[in-house]
Amino acid sequence: MTQRAPSLSMLQVLIFGSLMVTLSMGIRHGFGLFNMPITSANGWGRETFALAIALQNLIWGFAQPVAGALADRYGPFKIMILGGFLYAVGLIGMALTNDPLLFHVAGGLSIGIGLAATTYSVVYGIIGRNVSPQKRVWAMGVTAAAGSFGQFLMMPLEQGLITNFGANEALIYLGLMASLMIPIAFFLRESGFAPNQAGDQTIRQALNEAIGNRNFRFLMMGYFVCGFQVIFISVHLAPYLKDMSAIYPGINGATVATTALALIGLFNVIGTYYAGVLGARFPKRFLLSGIYFTRSLAIALFLLLPLSSMSTYVFAAVMGVLWLSTIPLTNAIVAQIFGVKYLTMLSGVVFFSHQLGSFCGAYFGGYLYDLTGSYQIVWGIAMALGVFAGLINLPIREEPLQRTASA
Repeated sequence: MTQRAPSLSMLQVLIFGSLMVTLSMGIRHGFGLFNMPITSANGWGRETFALAIALQNLIWGFAQPVAGALADRYGPFKIMILGGFLYAVGLIGMALTNDPLLFHVAGGLSIGIGLAATTYSVVYGIIGRNVSPQKRVWAMGVTAAAGSFGQFLMMPLEQGLITNFGANEALIYLGLMASLMIPIAFFLRESGFAPNQAGDQTIRQALNEAIGNRNFRFLMMGYFVCGFQVIFISVHLAPYLKDMSAIYPGINGATVATTALALIGLFNVIGTYYAGVLGARFPKRFLLSGIYFTRSLAIALFLLLPLSSMSTYVFAAVMGVLWLSTIPLTNAIVAQIFGVKYLTMLSGVVFFSHQLGSFCGAYFGGYLYDLTGSYQIVWGIAMALGVFAGLINLPIREEPLQRTASA
């Protein structure tokens, strides 16, 4: 059994993989800033915008295993080209319609598929084939940190575009930026790509093996919680602060929210990088549990302490360290247990659970707000889920799966 020689250098994979994730993740992290201006301009309730983002995350999750399987079979290059195109079309489509259905098609369906083809799972498949196992989790951490830097970079840029040009024009400019992912994909093209023929396991067998493995199921449950928490905060923190500014007049909701979301991106650069560093030295399941427990504690303190600009910034910094640091650790465990042959697909499957959580966090945040006039119930759910995820990750075993020759 021989491993195909890498066709891309680690440096090339890190540079252009990071650029791909920076654009893809950076743009989407700013969607919460469009919540208030778009709903106000179109006369929608918050549930309408929240549903578009919830659908986007759900479709992203549904499409991710399919994109992963196609990338494992035919190579990620074509998948990323299609993803960049759909991402750009979706952003421009959001700008050109005031019909809720078309808005959901553009912002939900088109961008959801685009994200599936341009984010972590596809890029991590390239890392798995071209970076040595000893440096794999570190390389994943570097790439995740790039996505976090994209959030830090894009938040003030997107707010500036909204302020100076309006929400619709800002979306068009972002669509043009998203189209840059198409030329970036050419630098991640693996020459002579062929599916890894090590062993005779089929895609169906690999999927059944993973779903039947309790460690994989525990990862999926924890990742559900991750998706719920980060998307709820990403989409609803700005409107939450806007509402609270009526109680705490010293808070400028829009300014504080923009700064807070940018701080999340900045500190997540640190968190995801060191998640990769620590994941190479310590059991990754313990690191994941610690992340989820600490998130719940941070949310509790944020709600219990008097709200101020500074308390919001401290909360954002703490959450930033914990924000996407689950990604390199979770994907590294998948690679460690099941190998890299179907890493892109299996990463997509576990990510699907993340996106189910994202759908719930985005949609129920808006739905329960419209129902009760408050976000307090959803904050409580986010805390309780964090404790659950911390507990469910503790019994995970990270040892490589032992397969018989017949299996």
